[in-house]
Amino acid sequence: MTGKEQSLSPLVGVPEPVTVRAPAKINLHLAVGPSRPDGYHDLVTVFQALSRYDQVTATPARTLTMTASGEGADELPAGSDNLVWRAAELLALRTGVEPAVHLELVKGIPVAGGLAGGSADAAATLVACDSLWGTGLGRTELLQLAAELGSDVAFSLVGGTALGTGRGERLTRVLATGRWHWVLGIAHSGLFTPAVYRELDRLRAATDPEPDTPYPASPLHSPAGSPDALINALRTHDIARLGMLLANDLQPAAVSLRPQLRRVLRTGAELGALGTLVSGSGPTCLYLARSAEHAVRLAAALAGAGVCRTACVAHGPVPGARVVDGP
Repeated sequence: MTGKEQSLSPLVGVPEPVTVRAPAKINLHLAVGPSRPDGYHDLVTVFQALSRYDQVTATPARTLTMTASGEGADELPAGSDNLVWRAAELLALRTGVEPAVHLELVKGIPVAGGLAGGSADAAATLVACDSLWGTGLGRTELLQLAAELGSDVAFSLVGGTALGTGRGERLTRVLATGRWHWVLGIAHSGLFTPAVYRELDRLRAATDPEPDTPYPASPLHSPAGSPDALINALRTHDIARLGMLLANDLQPAAVSLRPQLRRVLRTGAELGALGTLVSGSGPTCLYLARSAEHAVRLAAALAGAGVCRTACVAHGPVPGARVVDGP
């Protein structure tokens, strides 16, 4: 059920609820430039969408309302501070419809975990409300709205594997041959992305020999450097090489704010992960596995080591926000 094609309930003559799920994302490569005048940072990043999801159900209502349940739902902001609410309002404003909808959010992606759960929620809301209201926006229009809502929302719409530039909202498809298997080490509590970027800026200012000169000059001059070799490893499905090339400029800042992450990363490497990385702004840690079976064994070993709240397996790439068919 997409665009202007709506299924009407035979009981009440109104559109039936629309349920959309959207995936978590990880950054396999994240190079961060200096802070811009608008407060953002230029990025060069390689995204991959993983098989861990949030879900939004849009139901006709008299006004805009929302509820949330699932992992970390009690930590979410309410009302217009929530990306779900803002996405519905923005779509309604741009299409001239009344934002009369109840949005039911079910969380499966950890809150403030570096996995873009909020962006997934916004993307799912855009797709669900566009379908429910019959506004029929095209891909380009939805991506424009997504970019206004947040840096990662556009990728949450697209999914797969992609190169992101600008704030991360300008996307180019990346060929990632085959399926990639990951383990996510979920922390006991989250880290908020703005705080991690501020810590990165502080660390760079403290080590910059010429404080009047922004460091680095651009994301491609950052410690993470160019993603070309990593993209080639994805294309050729070179698992061992990909593990060596995982890079994240935000990792030192996340570790500075949460020093125990050093142990979490080290334990994964000792247990046989082919590569380890803090995911995005953290504190979720990412471990590359050789296969689905290896991922299951690695997750069990990490859980047994007691270094994180829980460990779960996921694979990628998977599609972006999609309508869920059936009950």
